[in-house]
Amino acid sequence: MNRVLQSSLLAAAIASLLGCAQVPNAPPDDKAVATSAASTPVAATAAAPIAVEQKAGKKHVVVLATGGTIAGAGASALNSASYTAAKVPVEQLLAGLPEVQGIAEVTGEQVFQIASESLTSADLLALGQRVDALLKQPDVDGVVITHGTDTMEETGFFLNLVIPSDKPIVLVGSMRPGTAISADGALNLLNAISVAASDDAKGKGALIVMNDEIHTARDVAKLTNIKTSAFSSQWGPLGMVVEGKNYWFRDPVKRHTTGSEFSIANITELPAVEIAYSYNNVPPTMVQALGASGVQAIVHAGTGNGSVPNRIVPALKAERAKGTVIVRSSRVPAGFVLRNAEQPDDQNDWVVAHDLNPQKARILTAVALTRTHDTKELQRIFWEY
Repeated sequence: MNRVLQSSLLAAAIASLLGCAQVPNAPPDDKAVATSAASTPVAATAAAPIAVEQKAGKKHVVVLATGGTIAGAGASALNSASYTAAKVPVEQLLAGLPEVQGIAEVTGEQVFQIASESLTSADLLALGQRVDALLKQPDVDGVVITHGTDTMEETGFFLNLVIPSDKPIVLVGSMRPGTAISADGALNLLNAISVAASDDAKGKGALIVMNDEIHTARDVAKLTNIKTSAFSSQWGPLGMVVEGKNYWFRDPVKRHTTGSEFSIANITELPAVEIAYSYNNVPPTMVQALGASGVQAIVHAGTGNGSVPNRIVPALKAERAKGTVIVRSSRVPAGFVLRNAEQPDDQNDWVVAHDLNPQKARILTAVALTRTHDTKELQRIFWEY
């Protein structure tokens, strides 16, 4: 297929799925272009104040777009796993879903246009500051964030920790681009807006809505990379969305948002925290290299109950002696790490990650280090959050 025909098919597929919206043809090497050009925040609308005349009884929901598969496009309708992320702007996503205006007064901002694996700590802070500013506005009732699925659980957990608002914060993505047959993004986005506009979602912290399920961002994880049922929580979803109605089955019990001791207003930079992954025959090289790089904390992603190989223990002890915080977590996707089991954590002055996976343990450690380096306090934080 020549490039002109391929580009024409791409444009036609997107226009068909997004109503009357027109999407620019893909550039010759659109994978590379999306990765580089899309790494710059779109500032034209991100900083613009929201001014909307709300209809009587309607909530105002702001959709903050950051990119990801939900804004992706493939070369044909058969491409459900091979596509370019972060191509479709927020105004076209919303134009292709006119049903949302029957749910709430919806406005959109393009904060980033990035595949989520490329997000940085600086991006997290910028997004958190924008969410915080919007939720402080009396005419904004909730925020939806369209996001790539690869790191959505990390962004959601970060917002869960640092945004002091009881208004709904809902993250949403898709596993298939909008150009694919049976694309899941449109219904996911519709459900997310419905949750963000509902009174019963208030006070539940940051949420992730995918595949008709409502999860707390604190618990949820992406467990498969190919199915629309990619996200799951080992403690179960909070509820479901069916035909625009929320059905709740449990509440989050860990501290979050208005109950959190952390606030985005007090965080200007996230300390360097890195993950050292464990496996059979792993050498101490990674731990030693991370320590030499000057990180403030190392999360050890151990096997089983956060087990640490005998050849790694001396390297972690040496780093702790230098002042580096050591957090013992597990690469196992379910269960939780028991303190003083497998390792004498009290004796080593280590922290255990409880039921948080390594990537979320990294987020909580970085946020917690903005307030304290005391390991007893850090352990309390892991128990409570």
